Amino acid sequence: MLFTPSELAEQLGARIRGRRIALNITQAEAAKRSGISYATWRRLEASGSASIEDLARAAILLRCEDDLQNLFPMPAATSMDELIKSQAVKPVRKRARAAKP
Repeated sequence: MLFTPSELAEQLGARIRGRRIALNITQAEAAKRSGISYATWRRLEASGSASIEDLARAAILLRCEDDLQNLFPMPAATSMDELIKSQAVKPVRKRARAAKP
């Protein structure tokens, strides 16, 4: 089933509200403990409208941060060559140091 962005956001807000209630946390307490303003928390639950950082704060408070980290998984490899390439260790680039005077 396809949803509009606003429908997805509203559903997410309802799930956040349900999870908060299941954990027996008030909106005021959730806002305070997460570092989100009370008005933002209420808006998050009502319409799903918030910044990504506020969503991350809510996920941490509600113990759902693992689910948030897995929200956009990398696509599966379609061939053995792609799998090997994706697992190759990439070298870490070092920053050049400024010349000493």
